[in-house]
Amino acid sequence: MDFASVDAFIDSPAALDPVEDRARRQRPIGVFDSGVGGLTVVHALRRLLPSENIFYLGDNARIPYGNKGAATVERYSFELTGLLLAEGAKNIVVACNTATALAVPRLHDALRVPVLGVIAPGAAAAVAATQTGRVGVIGTHATITSGAYERALRKLNPRLEIRALACPLFVPLIEEGLLDDPLTDQHIARYLQPLLDAKIDTLILGCTHYPLLQPAIARLAGPDIRLVDSAQNCALAVRDLLQRENLSAPDDQTGTLQIALTDSSDRFLPVVERALGLQVGDVQLRRVQGVALAHAV
Repeated sequence: MDFASVDAFIDSPAALDPVEDRARRQRPIGVFDSGVGGLTVVHALRRLLPSENIFYLGDNARIPYGNKGAATVERYSFELTGLLLAEGAKNIVVACNTATALAVPRLHDALRVPVLGVIAPGAAAAVAATQTGRVGVIGTHATITSGAYERALRKLNPRLEIRALACPLFVPLIEEGLLDDPLTDQHIARYLQPLLDAKIDTLILGCTHYPLLQPAIARLAGPDIRLVDSAQNCALAVRDLLQRENLSAPDDQTGTLQIALTDSSDRFLPVVERALGLQVGDVQLRRVQGVALAHAV
């Protein structure tokens, strides 16, 4: 499919006949992340929306995003979005907290397809969950430095007490497959202690890698702290968005999953497959060099 045909279906959906409307709703949900950690979002989408086709694009050639500048993350996000639109994506899900914090506002302004990140759904779930108003957020340096979660939380409840903490060692530990390991437990305990001292009752896992550590984090945080999984809450928000925009896949469709990476090697992919029980299948390769930003607008 060329990009012109993508433009055609997003410009005037109200004018589509039933056959065209069905074809529009059959198009895939486009999901991207800096690597394969965003497959936690895909896993949640597959469970919640089994009829939906999903095209996932992981930019593992340029991971991590968490230590890169805002302009670079924004440029990468537009490039990946352009590739997803070329695959016919009917909406874009930014399954990366760093890209959500630094690029989603510009994507919203530039695109004519719906765009959803992971921060707003996570913030809404945390506000609904907290009973004391003391909320913790953990994520990459870039996500935490951006202040995006604090802004989203305070927009919903200005009276919250928020403690945000970067946990830069979590992603390397997860990608080494050390999901249930004494070394990982030591780092979780060390990072969480200031948040526990602040008596938070709700903790946002502000990185799509972190749900893979949820059992270990829950064990060390204790039963009194509610964990907010950004992946699960993002999937719920995608369901609501598709229903609102009349983009939900036909009920009689059996959803498919296609996965593409920007580099042919990713040692972390088998870890995600085992941890999530996700059937990945054949992985495609997409090159990002030379992708025109105009393809995303």
